[in-house]
Amino acid sequence: MSQQTQQSPAIHNPSNTDSGLALTDVSLELGDGAQKVRVLDHVNLHVPDGEFAAIVGPSGSGKSSLLAVAGALSLPDTGSVKLRGHELTTLSSKQRARHRLQDVGFVFQSGNLIPSLTAADQLRMVNLLAKGPRNFDPMPLLEAVGMSHRAKHRPGQLSGGERQRVGIARALVTKPAVMLLDEPTAALDSARSHEVVGLLAQRARDMGIATVMVTHDHGMLDQCDVIYEMNDGTLTRK
Repeated sequence: MSQQTQQSPAIHNPSNTDSGLALTDVSLELGDGAQKVRVLDHVNLHVPDGEFAAIVGPSGSGKSSLLAVAGALSLPDTGSVKLRGHELTTLSSKQRARHRLQDVGFVFQSGNLIPSLTAADQLRMVNLLAKGPRNFDPMPLLEAVGMSHRAKHRPGQLSGGERQRVGIARALVTKPAVMLLDEPTAALDSARSHEVVGLLAQRARDMGIATVMVTHDHGMLDQCDVIYEMNDGTLTRK
């Protein structure tokens, strides 16, 4: 198979008129035999480019499984997962890995930064792995999240809120088509939580990125464009 066919689809094609992330009739079961559980039950979700959506629900309701399917970490048993019109469920394992690197921005609870790297080098590493421009400059992204003055600091020298800001900047390095946020404020106090979510919402809208945030923090929902609730694998719009 040629190198070209191993690449993920040209999701960043500006002429593509399909918008955002679309899950259609997605179902997923985990476990075996009597232990098998349907964690996603005919889920439908459409998050257009630039929309900031929140998903709430109790632990074990399927929220993390939904993010895994949306980010091509897991394949659903049935249904369609599209990003800007491109079907993800038919990609090979290698293509999905390339897609996750180039087209998906993940932000986790603690930032998941590499302890030995400075803030600037966290961004440079992603650009290198994604085979981005040789002259990549991390400073504009760090400036956008208010962290340019901490560019030479390592994670151990940063507060929880600062680590999350660096994590956001790192997620934006490849100009992803979608951002997936897994409890991004879980380790932060209320003031820092509002800061981080406000920043995420602003970046999503300014850059036209379809963004999905899973959260238990209902105090953050006023900054979201749309709210969904998940219960026993089913998704409903609130």
